[in-house]
Amino acid sequence: MKDRKNALLSAIINEHIETGNTVASKTIVDNHDFKLSPATIRNEMVCLEKEGYIYQPHTSAGRIPTEKGWKLFIDNF
Repeated sequence: MKDRKNALLSAIINEHIETGNTVASKTIVDNHDFKLSPATIRNEMVCLEKEGYIYQPHTSAGRIPTEKGWKLFIDNF
């Protein structure tokens, strides 16, 4: 996985740990030092979702990590 996706997955998981809520692209932009637009973050989140690292519990919700995402986080971060 690319460095940017790893960093994004780490940010999503850290936000989820801190809040217990789903994580939206705007939350990532507001709380982390990504030099990316919310739209770019959303596109990367779609890729992470297709790869099975995060999922969206329902339409218009943020994302949360899957078991695969947690495993990668624990093994590498």
